[in-house]
Amino acid sequence: MVAPDTAVLIPVKAFADAKARLAPALDPDERAALAESMATTVVRAASPLRVWVVCDDHAVAEWATRSGADVSWKPGRGLNGAVTEGVADLARRGVERVIVVHADLPHARDLTHLTGRDGITLVPDRREDGTNVIVLPTDSRFEFSYGPGSFGRHVVEAHRRSEHVHIEHDERLGWDVDVPADLVTPQWCTAG
Repeated sequence: MVAPDTAVLIPVKAFADAKARLAPALDPDERAALAESMATTVVRAASPLRVWVVCDDHAVAEWATRSGADVSWKPGRGLNGAVTEGVADLARRGVERVIVVHADLPHARDLTHLTGRDGITLVPDRREDGTNVIVLPTDSRFEFSYGPGSFGRHVVEAHRRSEHVHIEHDERLGWDVDVPADLVTPQWCTAG
């Protein structure tokens, strides 16, 4: 059962500027296509939850609308500021819980299993360095701190904000794409 008071917030960088660290393996057009494809996968994984894409790029906003997502326009805020403001906007719209999920998860599937818990849930990347998914109450006043080492900072912040903190290790949601080695399809994804 999907909680009707839960929405998904996906921060999406301009496709043309995304994934610069993949330049040794992909040209600019390939990186842009990959970024859009992965973001589309994440939007589909959110169904049937309502999805908001937080962005500051017109092409991303048009893609989001075509994909059935709403747009939260946040120019010049940076990732942490855009997510913070996007969560606050959802709170003002009556959304009680939000799943903040990054757009570079090519193996993402059904995000609804993350709904229905109290407190804050964190899903780290497979290296336990970054934070790919955060589920939290929109009124938690959570201080987002993305960037290298964000998972450790987010664990500390989650414990500051909630007595119920869940760490979920999920192969599909833990596999993000940052460097060329991440482009290899994991064996667990091709098995069976």
